Amino acid sequence: MNVLIADDQKDMLKILCAYFEKEGFTVFQAENGEEALEIFYREKLDLAVLDWMMPGMNGVEVCKEMKASGSVKVMMLTAKSEGEDECHALEAGADDYVKKPFFPKALLVRAKNLTGFQNCFEVADITIDTYAKKLFKAGTDINATKKEYELMRVLYQNKGAILNRNQLLDIVWGIDYEGEERTVDTHIRRLREKIGDGLIKTHRGMGYSIEVGNE
Repeated sequence: MNVLIADDQKDMLKILCAYFEKEGFTVFQAENGEEALEIFYREKLDLAVLDWMMPGMNGVEVCKEMKASGSVKVMMLTAKSEGEDECHALEAGADDYVKKPFFPKALLVRAKNLTGFQNCFEVADITIDTYAKKLFKAGTDINATKKEYELMRVLYQNKGAILNRNQLLDIVWGIDYEGEERTVDTHIRRLREKIGDGLIKTHRGMGYSIEVGNE
C-alpha cells in the first residue's frame, strides 16, 4: 500500500518513514501541505498521515482537499489536545486522530487497521511477502530478484487489469528509466521460470496481467 507522511519536523518524518517502510508500505514524504497535495494528485495513495501544524496549508486544510478529491484514508497527527480540535479534524474528514507524543508502533497498528493492510498476499501457490520483499512458491523462497519481486507485487495489486510495458517500467524501474523496454519481457520470462508458466498472462500487443480467476 502507498502511504504519504507529511510533517515539517524532519526527525519525526524520518522516524515514521522508517517504521512504515520496514512494515512493507511504499512511502512518500512531504514537509509541507502544498508538497503533500502535489504527491496526492500524482500518486495513488491508500493513506495520508498529516501533521496538523505545517507551514502554508495546515493538515486540516490538506485533509479537506484530499477528501473532496479522492477516497484516501487520512490520519491526523497533532500536539493539540483540546476536544474541539479533535472534532474539527474529524469534521474535515479525518478518519483517525492521534495526539503527540505517540508510540510509533501503536500508530502503525492503527494505520493497518484503517487501511486493511496485510504483509502477505497469496495467489495460486505463490506468496508475496511485502515485509521481507520476497516471493515464495508452496512455502519455499524462490530467490526472486528485486525487480522480479516488484513485477509480481505490481501485477498482483492490479490483478484483473492489463499493464503494458511502459506502465510497468514507470512503476518498477521509475519514470526516469531510459533503457530498453524489452527488459520487461526478459524479467517476466525469468519470473515465470521461478513461479510457473500459467500465472502471469501475456496479452499480445497489450501487456501482462494476473487474472483474478487464478486465485
